[in-house]
Amino acid sequence: MKKIEEVCERAQYALWNRFWDNEKEVFVNHYPVKEEESWIYWWHAHALDALLDGFVRTKENYYLERFEAEYEGAFRENGGTFLHNWYDDMEWMTLALIRAFDITGEKRYIEQAVYIWNDIKTAWNDSCGGGMAWKKDQLDYKNTPANAPAAIIAFRLYQRLHREEDREWGEKILKWNLDHLMDPDTCFIWDGMNRLGDGKVDYEWKFTYCQGVVIGAAMEYARITNNKEYLDLAGKVARRAVTELADADGIFPYEGPDDCGLFRGIYFRYVYELTQESSEYEDLKEIIKKNARMIAENGMNKDGLVGGDWRQKSEGTIDLAQHLSAVMTLEMAAKLGDS
Repeated sequence: MKKIEEVCERAQYALWNRFWDNEKEVFVNHYPVKEEESWIYWWHAHALDALLDGFVRTKENYYLERFEAEYEGAFRENGGTFLHNWYDDMEWMTLALIRAFDITGEKRYIEQAVYIWNDIKTAWNDSCGGGMAWKKDQLDYKNTPANAPAAIIAFRLYQRLHREEDREWGEKILKWNLDHLMDPDTCFIWDGMNRLGDGKVDYEWKFTYCQGVVIGAAMEYARITNNKEYLDLAGKVARRAVTELADADGIFPYEGPDDCGLFRGIYFRYVYELTQESSEYEDLKEIIKKNARMIAENGMNKDGLVGGDWRQKSEGTIDLAQHLSAVMTLEMAAKLGDS
């Protein structure tokens, strides 16, 4: 196999050269471009994250130039704002902007993150015993994708801005998520509850990114409190995901079309962070590498693009979400090296 850094660069090259629209100055949703492209805000948050990954790996300024172009394009296409109907969409963007602040030191990114965060906090209500709503026009549906990323935001803002209210927000959001959407026996994270207004948990919805964001929230809280129980919890969630969702070889299969194409890259982002917290997670490092090798050896087509099934090359229409998931997985593996 080629060195993982070379594969990363090929995937990043394909991201920019196949999905970037020079006229609209923003990423499109598909390659080849479909006649009518809908606006899918949250994919662009992860596009920004992927470009930041490229800069961290290479220190090449063209990644920051691409980041700035996509940042401005996404802001413009979203109506001159980063506020949105979907709370979880805003949360993904906020996390990307906090990273942009950390990497560049530019205060406008953290200021924009705080502005969005103030809107995100309106998601909390008493339905389902608390928790953050998924979207503004369905306030009684509560799910992990709207809660765990919000907890990560709160904890990260607390560590940077030292506002006690952010820590308090993170604590109550994480507690709600663990109390309502985690299997206490296995630590597997369920997606959501009350989607149909019946109070039921969607036990059959099993997604990698739900595991990833709870890993991230538990890790951030462990950093703040020095409470190893939360780091241990993150490890249990990460390993249960492998048991529950990966195949016998440790490869995570395609989870479905549209938004689902992004899920694995989010999981691997937070699993990578977990492996940096303790030497106890060598097994999870290998899982990241296995999936990256599968992408590099089997999943990447002649154009450097990766579709949903990492075990085979995709030659038809490829979603931005699918390719981003592969880019992020490759970037996390690159940080671990070729060993």
